[in-house]
Formats: sequence, C-alpha cells, structure tokens
Amino acid sequence: MRKISNQELGRPSAEAFAAMEKCPVTVVLDDVRSGNNTGSFFRTGDAFAIERLCLCGITGTPPDREIHKTALGAETTVEWTYFRDAADAVNELKAQGYTILAVEQVEGAVMLDDWRYKPEKRYALVFGNEVNGVRQQVVDLCDGAIEIPQRGTKHSLNVSVSGGVVLWEVFRQWRASKAAQ
Repeated sequence: MRKISNQELGRPSAEAFAAMEKCPVTVVLDDVRSGNNTGSFFRTGDAFAIERLCLCGITGTPPDREIHKTALGAETTVEWTYFRDAADAVNELKAQGYTILAVEQVEGAVMLDDWRYKPEKRYALVFGNEVNGVRQQVVDLCDGAIEIPQRGTKHSLNVSVSGGVVLWEVFRQWRASKAAQ
C-alpha cells in the first residue's frame, strides 16, 4: 500500500470550503479553558465541515498561538462566533430552530450509538469545561443530551476527543442520509 500525498487528497481551497454544503451542526464550547482543545475543535470542525463554532465564556478566540498550534489554520476556515455566556449562544440557536444537545453525562442522556440523526433538523452540540463539563444552567436549556458509552474507570474523555467522537458520528449519519436521498 502507498501513502497518498496531500496533492492527491483533493482538498478544497479555503474559498471552495466556504462555499460548500456544511453538515448541519454547530458546536458550542462552554468555558473550554485550553486553547489546544479549542484548536482541536477547529480542526475537527474543518474535517467534518460543520457550520460553525460558538466560543463562549473563557474559551479563547482566534487569533491565538495555542489555538493555531492544534488548529493548523482551520481557525481561518471554520466560521466562529463569540458569546459572553454559553446560555446566550444556546438561546440564540434555539430561536434559529436548532435542536440543542448537551454532550454530557446526565439523567436521560441518549447513548451515542443509540442516537439517530434526523435530516429535517439542525443540531447544536454543547461541549463543556475540561473539569466541570457543561454547566447545569446550560444543560437546563438543552433539548436533550448525548453520552458517549464508556467502560473504563475514568468515565471521561478529553473534551476535544469527545468532540471528535461525537462529530464523526453526526457526520457519518448525515453523510449516509445524503446518500440515501
């Protein structure tokens, strides 16, 4: 087997990326303190062509050296907005018709492998602080929650790893629904 070169991958230009159809999901980061984690969300958001990131509270914003270190330039291709508080972002997204889902371990959460994408909906996924998760005030505003099934002793993943797992599943199901049309 031969490794594929960057030129052979057919990557879109930044302009083509901006114009392409996006996976109908927005990510809300509720007080994510690490610029590296925020940068990872930019890079993952670019990979799965999400609509945008809502950076909230203490979450850093570009331009930022730490964000750039892991985003590798995706902070210039993925649309983003800053909100003083994640609750403000959630309320605005609700008003725009989004279904808001916390990615959190809460009562009544749907396990990710049981969650089903609905093509008629637009989703906003809320990811929380590295230590405290999504604040209860924000969870209370959500329409539901998704939990990643886990078996280990920690029952937690790094927030950007959680982002990769959940966004891959949303993208996978969205792509399958597009193919079925």
